[in-house]
This record gives sequence, structure tokens and C-alpha cells, in this order.
Amino acid sequence: MATTKWILDPSHSEVEFKVKHMMISNVSGKFTKFDASLETEGEDFQTAKITFTADIDSINTGNEQRDGHLKSPEFFDVAQFAELKFVATKYENVDNDGSYEVYGDLTLHGVTKSVKLDAEFGGVIKDPWGNTRAGISVSGKINRKDFGLSWHGVTETGSLIVSDEVRVHANLEFVKG
Repeated sequence: MATTKWILDPSHSEVEFKVKHMMISNVSGKFTKFDASLETEGEDFQTAKITFTADIDSINTGNEQRDGHLKSPEFFDVAQFAELKFVATKYENVDNDGSYEVYGDLTLHGVTKSVKLDAEFGGVIKDPWGNTRAGISVSGKINRKDFGLSWHGVTETGSLIVSDEVRVHANLEFVKG
């Protein structure tokens, strides 16, 4: 079977995260510059070879001062670690209806760790312009301290300012190349 290359459609894709702030609310953010390479055997996404990257300097939480702090050496240290990268290594079908567990290596802040994410395969369609498109939604949780992102502040009452757990979510749409 022939290898099929899929090209990310960034205008119909998004990469977001949420983290607890003061342990009472969530702060959301996103990466505005990211890319993914995807190859399948035919249109069989269980054979997919996926590599995802995000430009850490493109982080956007809607607050310029907070974004600057996140880019600083106290957090991501973009001067030294400009990119995060995920390479999928294994897929497990969860329910025969498009739900999968995706295992892979996440490199962040110079540290590579194996992670498990949940994925929902949206399917393959032909759009009105004759292009073949595929959609994938990925979500999961990572512990930022596992990747050396260990900055923390504590309130007067002893509560953490930023939780260790970060929830990630990506909606990715690809066009058959």
C-alpha cells in the first residue's frame, strides 16, 4: 500500500492548554505557531507516523506580562528550549468508534518523557473543493515538573499559585497531500 502524506491545515487547527491558578480557577493559553507531519499507509490512521512541534515563543495566554514570564528561564526558557515536540510511538484502539490511546515521546524544556494521550479520530471526508481531509482531536494531562518546569509560588495561606498538572488539548485538521 502506498504511503500517504497529510499536510496540517493550521487555519482549522488549534493547540490549547489549561492550568489551575491559585487552585480555584483555570488559566488557558495556546500556541499560535505549530506544525505536524503525518504519514499513513493509504488512509489507515492506525499506521500513522505523527510528529508534532510547537514554537514555545508563540505562547499566548491573553496577558503579555504572563506570557513574558512563561517564556523566561523561570518557566520554558525559550532562549534555550525554543520548541516542544511529540512523536507518536503506539496506538491502542479504545472502542472501535474512533477513540484511541496514543503513546509517544514528548520533549519539552530539554527533557523527553513517554506520555499517553487520548485521541478521537474524526474521520476522512472530501470537502466541497475536492480535497480529502482528516480530523484528529487529542487531549491529556502532563505534570510540568516531569519536564523541569518547576517554578512555583505559594500564597500567604500556603496554596500553590500554579498547579503541577497541565491539561492539553489539540484539534488538528489535515489535508491529503
